[in-house]
Amino acid sequence: MTQFKRPESALVVIYDNQCRVLLLRRDDDAQFWQSVTGTVEAGEAPIQTAYREVWEEVGIKLDPVNMPIQDCHTVNQFEIRKRWQHRYPPGVTVNTEYVFSVCVDGDLPICLTEHTAYEWLSKDAAVKRVWSETNRLAIAQFVPERA
Repeated sequence: MTQFKRPESALVVIYDNQCRVLLLRRDDDAQFWQSVTGTVEAGEAPIQTAYREVWEEVGIKLDPVNMPIQDCHTVNQFEIRKRWQHRYPPGVTVNTEYVFSVCVDGDLPICLTEHTAYEWLSKDAAVKRVWSETNRLAIAQFVPERA
């Protein structure tokens, strides 16, 4: 039996103290750049998803005490790309996305597991590069301006 994805996800905008944004290129679409994102699993709170996905996708183990992920208190809904709708239960066309952000040391090693490339970009360049409108808005709103 096919396991469908839940139409709930966490988006984690990662930036460093120079206000550069970490973007990842998807392995199934070379034109699709994004922040860390992943499905909220059954029994998991969105903040737990955020910590898990940062670890799984880029290999950064965040400590909720010393390097906490910030809940941006933003929830988006967006239409799931038609090419990915088969991954969700029949009739599901909308995803609910919980937005988070975190500032990390830009020199931390990045270990990709689900993506083909990463780049640290200026806030403006990142806004222009990401595919998703909700990702664009999250970067614009939650990454500070460079001092």
